[in-house]
Amino acid sequence: MTELPLFIQIPAAALIIIGAFFAFVGSLGLAKLPDFFMRLHGPTKATTLGLGAMLTASMLFFTYTRQSLTLHEVLITLFLFMTAPVSAHILSKAAIKSRLYDSTGMVEEKTRSN
Repeated sequence: MTELPLFIQIPAAALIIIGAFFAFVGSLGLAKLPDFFMRLHGPTKATTLGLGAMLTASMLFFTYTRQSLTLHEVLITLFLFMTAPVSAHILSKAAIKSRLYDSTGMVEEKTRSN
């Protein structure tokens, strides 16, 4: 296998380090934050950004080595960025509907005025 040129190595390494940092911060937030609503931000914000950076590094590497853009990484990235906000929204709506407690008190469902 040939060695990658420096203009591919540096951005790929930087993206992997940035991605690992954000994935770690998101996982740490999931484990350490006090309630469900705060814990929801870890996987949906930071971890999504971290995985996006790592997938971008993977796209850089495989685009250079195979001389073409691979469809796998593109599809995984699109799926990740489309499903993370939707699942976070559904989880938060379900928590509000079930009147889940947060760290400040009970979350009340807003009543509609007619």
